[in-house]
Amino acid sequence: MNMFSSSPSSSSKFTLFSPSQNPNSSRFHFIVPLKTPHSPSTTHRVLPPIHSHHESSSSSPALQEKPQNSGSQAEDSDMEDVDGFDEEIMKAKKSLEELLVVRRPVMEFSDEQVTASAEGGSSGKLKELTASSGIDEGLSRFAKKMPIFEPLRVESSSDEKPLMVNLDLALYRAKIFARNYRYQEAEEILRKCISYWPEDGRPYVALGKTLSKQSKMNEARAVYEKGCQATQGENSYIWQCWAVLETKVGNTRRARELFDAATVADKRHIAAWHGWAVLEMKQGNIKKARNLLGKGLKFCGGNEYIYQTLALLEVRAKRYEQARYLFRQATKCNPRSCASWLAWAQLEAQQENNRAARTLFEKAVQASPKNRFAWHVWGVFEANLGNVELARKLLKVGHAVNPRDPVLLQSLALLEYRYSTANLARVLFRRASELDPRHQPVWIAWGWMEWKEGNLATARELYQKALSIDSTTESAARCLQAWGVLEQRVGNLSAARRLFRSSLNINSQSYVTWMTWASLEEDQGNSVRAEEIRNLYFQQRTEIVDDASWIMGFLDIIDPAIDSIKRLLNIEKAMDSSASDDRGENEQSGGFSSDLATGSTTGSGSGFNLDEFIREKLSLDPSKLEVQLGPSRVAFSKSAKSAANMRRSDNKNVAAAPKL
Repeated sequence: MNMFSSSPSSSSKFTLFSPSQNPNSSRFHFIVPLKTPHSPSTTHRVLPPIHSHHESSSSSPALQEKPQNSGSQAEDSDMEDVDGFDEEIMKAKKSLEELLVVRRPVMEFSDEQVTASAEGGSSGKLKELTASSGIDEGLSRFAKKMPIFEPLRVESSSDEKPLMVNLDLALYRAKIFARNYRYQEAEEILRKCISYWPEDGRPYVALGKTLSKQSKMNEARAVYEKGCQATQGENSYIWQCWAVLETKVGNTRRARELFDAATVADKRHIAAWHGWAVLEMKQGNIKKARNLLGKGLKFCGGNEYIYQTLALLEVRAKRYEQARYLFRQATKCNPRSCASWLAWAQLEAQQENNRAARTLFEKAVQASPKNRFAWHVWGVFEANLGNVELARKLLKVGHAVNPRDPVLLQSLALLEYRYSTANLARVLFRRASELDPRHQPVWIAWGWMEWKEGNLATARELYQKALSIDSTTESAARCLQAWGVLEQRVGNLSAARRLFRSSLNINSQSYVTWMTWASLEEDQGNSVRAEEIRNLYFQQRTEIVDDASWIMGFLDIIDPAIDSIKRLLNIEKAMDSSASDDRGENEQSGGFSSDLATGSTTGSGSGFNLDEFIREKLSLDPSKLEVQLGPSRVAFSKSAKSAANMRRSDNKNVAAAPKL
């Protein structure tokens, strides 16, 4: 079958289909690109339209035909022409494929490839490859700067930053170092954590607290500021810790701003609301404090700390039934909240409900068996009731489970001084000062004991040591008041007046200091001056009396010094000016109340077995608690000799003026 046939005319036109005899037959136009080797300057040739009508023979033929005479030869010629046409089409397609080059960013052409292509291909193809290699070379240089094109670089960058689990382990290790007073190692770990995870707020908080423990307030403030910038101000914990720092240094206005920023960053951050309320309570803004605590309940729901603080406000207002209700709500929110049980126990101790107070102390140690505050406050409570053996046992248990806590040893030393010997008390004081040399109440209590023993020079040295730690704290104010009483007793009245004035400059709300100063003036015959001092106290005093500061101490569960416990048990007792000197001495010494409560000293009746609890929960033998004080007893003989030397040297020393 002849699908293709030539026209009977001798025209050079090549017809693709047999034309019909109908003159109105439609034309078929084809434009076929052809690449010819005869013309290197052109890449393709476009054939003229092919149709069924005859055209002038003067037009140049697209395909040259060999003239054939016979019909069979003409038919063979047609087939050859078709084959040649197919071959030209294949060449054109190949040429188009060579023109469409797909470039990839990482593809490069070496010089050998370019040379080989130049030798084996045409000059046009060489130019195309050369241009393509130039573009690919530029893309390759750009790709080298992007890590996504280099898997090795991506892997190396991921190796440089450890996994998040390493941050948790590092924070725990730093916590252990700080607990063991290895602050330098803890700081190195935390700074490295900040360099690896600058967007995480936990290293900033831990480092700031570590620096604060070393009294490096400026460095801690810089760390908190850097943390707020790194977290774009969205970490409420950093703001809150920074506010607590400013509160400690007395920058109240700045602390308010930082607490406000913490609540803006996260309105559900309960510690910010609570800390801000405590700050306002210390400033006497009770209404503001209640408002802040209400917002805390609104945004955070029921919380034991909020209920506990509201209960303490009711205690101040002497609405004791409402306070008990709020304490009950706090313990319902968290039955294992040792702070709530302790605060409630103090309320009952204040009301002389000794049996109920003892039951609540038992609840406190059951909620947190290793809590140093629970054992300490309970021991002081029993000591004030005259249960010396039980108080000694409780304090020793607390020291056994918290061997690095100086407050427990301080209280035990005062207990031994009153009911045992001064030499044993010195051993305990020395051990406590070694555990934490920056704990001011230890030095103050030790100085008070040396004064009572007649070692005035040693007492002055110990007071000076306490003031050298920090001269702006409430402990420093108590130290200055005790030192003033010492100078008053030895006759240095001008020095005593300066010390009382310095103490009031730190804490102007201390009733004991004002009345002690007034008593001094009255003893000297200056009745008018004494009355002026009393009037000054009542004129400048705020609604909140400073002698109730134990509420704040146990509200935040900060180190409760023994003098705070003394004020707790005697907060409602009248204080007459004739005995103000003795009260000042007891306050500064951290001593126990001389008038022991006459309440019940028997068991609470709750069925709580202290010895069994110590054995089961703490794995301690109640009969061998003395072993915990073994290292301190080694220095007993040396301490006795040093005490004798201090007595001899004291007789030679002249009363020195205080160094302010």
